[in-house]
Amino acid sequence: QVQLVESGGGLVQAGGSLRLSCAASGRTFSSYAMGWFRQAPGKERESVAAITRSGYSTYYADSVKGRFTISRDNAKNTLYLQMNSLKPEDTAVYYCAARRSTGWDWRDTKYDYWGQGTQVTVSS
Repeated sequence: QVQLVESGGGLVQAGGSLRLSCAASGRTFSSYAMGWFRQAPGKERESVAAITRSGYSTYYADSVKGRFTISRDNAKNTLYLQMNSLKPEDTAVYYCAARRSTGWDWRDTKYDYWGQGTQVTVSS
């Protein structure tokens, strides 16, 4: 089992940047493929990015390609999401999630563990 805690959210102006972190408990972080998801008010949760256990392969939703970068440091048990050129439509609660698999998946139903979320608000 793994516990996930997100941090790094906040209020930023459009065009700005934020870096989200997701700290994982336990010594098996490298056993999990990881993903970032977000949910805006009144909308369904959507995939943002995902990464394999090794970090060699990544996935990005079309809406964030070229602006967001997912990465992980298995030695530090931490997942990251660097968000640049933020837009008001990026405003949402961002969640990290872990799945007991080698490969990433964009579907939230394929993830086994979730963090509590961190709010990101982008003002215009």
